[in-house]
Amino acid sequence: MIFDVDGVLTDGTLLYGPAGEELKAFSAHDGHGLKMLAESGVACALLSGRRSAAVALRAKELGIAEVQQGIEDKLEFFRQMIGRHGLSAAQTGYMGDELVDLPVLTRCGFACAPREAPAAVRRRVHHVTQAPAGRGAVREACELVMRAQGKLEPALRKYLA
Repeated sequence: MIFDVDGVLTDGTLLYGPAGEELKAFSAHDGHGLKMLAESGVACALLSGRRSAAVALRAKELGIAEVQQGIEDKLEFFRQMIGRHGLSAAQTGYMGDELVDLPVLTRCGFACAPREAPAAVRRRVHHVTQAPAGRGAVREACELVMRAQGKLEPALRKYLA
């Protein structure tokens, strides 16, 4: 499962510090969803058109090894990535929020967008989240995938033991 960053893992707001550094706010709930999804056996990756040290740091905290930033042609990268992993497009999922994500969203097996995505994106995905971007949308997508694979309830049991 591949996730865009700005407008998916964040609410899309771009914040800059006094020295010009880019700051981002991430949801702990989304992060735990990503961890649960990875623990269920689904490899997770982050793909962003922008570059940010905050994204690299967050990915490291979450144990996400596949992080690609500054990618202008997301479809070409998608093709290369699934080729490296021996996957077909149908075996992958992608969550994106913007028109630049459509080439991947329209080719992957499971396409998801946060509710704030433009109508042109929302019309072309399998699932539009009820939760907002940067505030639970990723968690919702992770749990949806896990539920579809019959892995959500077993994952929750470890917290109820």
